[in-house]
Amino acid sequence: MRRGDAYGNAQRAVIFENLRQISKIGKPVDRGEWGMTPPTVNAYYNPSMNDINFPAGILQSPLYDPKATDALNYGDIGGVVGHELTHGFDDQGRQFDGNGNLSDWWTSEDGKKFEEKADCTVKEYGNFVAVDDVKVNGKLTLGENTADNGGLRLALIAFLSDAKRKKIDLDQKEDGYTPLQQFFLGHGQGWCGSSRPEQLRLQAQTDPHSPREFRVNGVVENMPEFGQAFGCKVGQPLMPQNVCRVW
Repeated sequence: MRRGDAYGNAQRAVIFENLRQISKIGKPVDRGEWGMTPPTVNAYYNPSMNDINFPAGILQSPLYDPKATDALNYGDIGGVVGHELTHGFDDQGRQFDGNGNLSDWWTSEDGKKFEEKADCTVKEYGNFVAVDDVKVNGKLTLGENTADNGGLRLALIAFLSDAKRKKIDLDQKEDGYTPLQQFFLGHGQGWCGSSRPEQLRLQAQTDPHSPREFRVNGVVENMPEFGQAFGCKVGQPLMPQNVCRVW
């Protein structure tokens, strides 16, 4: 690094990283190496390593706050943890075995049932309008949508189990909301943000992640527990008659 030489520093950094990667050839895989930096606000599942990773950056408020209620944390960071776990069993992760090898370890019957359930999700998200005349690509986003749905359900199961162990009263309101309402509010708050129409148009056609609106609404409409928590009836918004569920 040389002071006053930003372009040169960038060039040398690229060369350094390329040489670092090349030096790995012929050596054992370092299973302790991460694909993200510590301050990165993100998380990931790596099928070839069969691991999930959560950098310190995402384990901060508001995604995770040790001062928040259990319900809020389970609905927010709990859903993220569940999301990454579920990636091991989405349309791509299911193709890798416990050693990270590309191997079909499912029975043909299980694979067929998975595809039938996943097709429901493909069609459901394919009807969401991202912007103007552009709809979400249900097939492109299947893996992330499966993880979003399965992840929040895992988080809910974990929260209810923990609440039972801690004897948390699920009918007791705090700040005007019950624990289950807080759980779903935590999930929604985790995706707060806005995008320009041009960005949404590009994302809908190229990104395997659905727009944030559907990473919230698309998930909760598949969870009757959401409607029950807020006293909604079947047929009302986000409470459809038929729902999609893979896991």
